[in-house]
Amino acid sequence: MKLKCAILDDYQQVALTMADWPAIADRVEAFAISRHFSDEAELAVHLQDCDILVVMRERTPITATLLARLPKLKLLITSGMRNAAIDLAAAAERGVVVCGTASGSAAPMELTWALLLGLAKHIVPESAGLRSNGPWQLGLGVTLQGKTLGLLGLGKIGSQMAAVAQAFGMRVLAWSQNLTAEKARQAGAELAPSKRALFEQSDFVSIHLVLSERSRGLVGRDELAAMKASAYLINTSRAAIVDQAALAAVLQQGKIAGAGLDVFAAEPLPADDIFRRLPNVLATPHLGYVADDNYRTYFREAVEDIAAFLAGEPIRRLG
Repeated sequence: MKLKCAILDDYQQVALTMADWPAIADRVEAFAISRHFSDEAELAVHLQDCDILVVMRERTPITATLLARLPKLKLLITSGMRNAAIDLAAAAERGVVVCGTASGSAAPMELTWALLLGLAKHIVPESAGLRSNGPWQLGLGVTLQGKTLGLLGLGKIGSQMAAVAQAFGMRVLAWSQNLTAEKARQAGAELAPSKRALFEQSDFVSIHLVLSERSRGLVGRDELAAMKASAYLINTSRAAIVDQAALAAVLQQGKIAGAGLDVFAAEPLPADDIFRRLPNVLATPHLGYVADDNYRTYFREAVEDIAAFLAGEPIRRLG
């Protein structure tokens, strides 16, 4: 009898086309679900007969209560090698093996620049004005050359951001809790004297930190208040790193020029959320890792994970 495998949150309906699922079709019946379920009980009804779940990182929380509703579940695979939305302890208690996949950093770095450039050059309002036969040119774009990019986090993505900023002729400041001047220099950046100084001096602040207890709420009212009125905040990491109410307030009051956001406290974003309405926000629906090469990696390695599990030798285990 074949094992049942559900692929969750396949918004683009591409999961089954991006890997060699036929290679395991004699042992596994895989199907994709494109609809997002926010109601856990409703989701459990659709998954109760599943032996394997493939989830996209943090789109659907895999909680202890959900796991308790899935008595047949044996294997859980997530895109990427970490997923804060999976209760790993609960999975271990229930004997569920959790595995991950590789994940590239190019796509989120590129999206960050798309948001930054979109804000700096007013791409969306200018394009909308042209399409609607509105005013021909609405405002002045911001020149990046000579401006300061502040990077909150200088890991893999932050370092790539620094390299691109240098190509634009920008000054790069960086800060994180353990960053040293030498490491910053090696990435082509300057170590900011303090977190506050980063916010005070930057024309664009871009966040590139992993969400943890240390980074949760790291950007609050004080940091946002320190920003220039002409400055922009870009967040393609995790919403909880920034005080969302404080960010909404400074944007509403025009105390900063705008924000580029790809991550939100609730996803999908509720219809009445203020970040859908603010005119100085350029927002995208968590597209950072949603790109062709990443998806090929995710689903190819998900198939590999399943095959290894069936062979009794799980690979890329988490927890």
